[in-house]
Amino acid sequence: MAFAYAPDGKIAYGVRHVLTTRRFEIQRDDIWLMTPDGKRRRIVNGEKLVQSPTPYSYAVQSLRWSPDGSRLTAELLTSEMINEAGDTKEGVLTLLLDESGKEIKIAGGDSVIQEATNATWLGDGVTVVYLQEAVKLLFGIGSVRPVAGRGGRVLADHVFAAVAWDPKRGQAVAIERDAALSGPPRLVRLDIFKETTRDLATLDGYSGRLTLSPSGTKVAYFRDHEVLEIRDLASPERMARLRVGYGVFQWAPDERRILLKRGLERKTADLVWINVPELVVEAAKPAGGAPKILEPEPQPALHGLTFRDFEISPDGRFLAVIQPGKRNLLIYAIQ
Repeated sequence: MAFAYAPDGKIAYGVRHVLTTRRFEIQRDDIWLMTPDGKRRRIVNGEKLVQSPTPYSYAVQSLRWSPDGSRLTAELLTSEMINEAGDTKEGVLTLLLDESGKEIKIAGGDSVIQEATNATWLGDGVTVVYLQEAVKLLFGIGSVRPVAGRGGRVLADHVFAAVAWDPKRGQAVAIERDAALSGPPRLVRLDIFKETTRDLATLDGYSGRLTLSPSGTKVAYFRDHEVLEIRDLASPERMARLRVGYGVFQWAPDERRILLKRGLERKTADLVWINVPELVVEAAKPAGGAPKILEPEPQPALHGLTFRDFEISPDGRFLAVIQPGKRNLLIYAIQ
């Protein structure tokens, strides 16, 4: 259903688990762990994870490791029956786990953060940050320290269209908007612990997929449904624009290329490599002039076969993919 590489090469992955009762089919996914030597074990049994008097289903939406590879956040899509007519209430929550699958309880509560998405552990090992919808299509940032039970809204006067975490440094880059969506999107850097923001650039447009490079020195995002824009965070005026078509992408660890699956997230498509060009300061252009857009030549990956999802290992040696149909997890050496 979803998977994630840890810094040391182990993989956590969700497996669909359907329970059949006399009246219902209930989905409660398991979470498994595979170590680099190929050994596998189930760390979460979905059948035992939830105790509910009413029919309750969940599916693993995404998994994310802490910077030291000792903890996980698991984003779950939930569905709960709310009356005898069979009506359901849909939701989302984030589950906190250690690498053995033990739930990490928040002092004074349980191990979940309700309505939290895009959650991650920070490098201090005690803080979790996450997004919660503040107004339609815009999000606020929340944080919690499970051991202390303390937390709440961070940067309470700000809302964002997207946030890309830099967990080792306790920072992030984000696309900030005003609540009315009246002004242009702004690329900003956030310091989570100091609760400060710094403007980096005002953007001509933003369409999605904000992604930080592994070194934390560059950022990429789609400015529209065709053009990928890459910026140097130290000198945001240095950039490149590439016409590649919208899709899901990941930086290679050496940051010299990007792996792109064109199309929508969790839809089957082929994978292509895109070389990252030199980032340059765009020369002044006449009023109304169009920005320079490069037309890179995509290089097919894995012989043009199609896959549902993918991730490059942290050392850049392997490419893991989810096979369509059977949804097997396959791992290939990167040439």
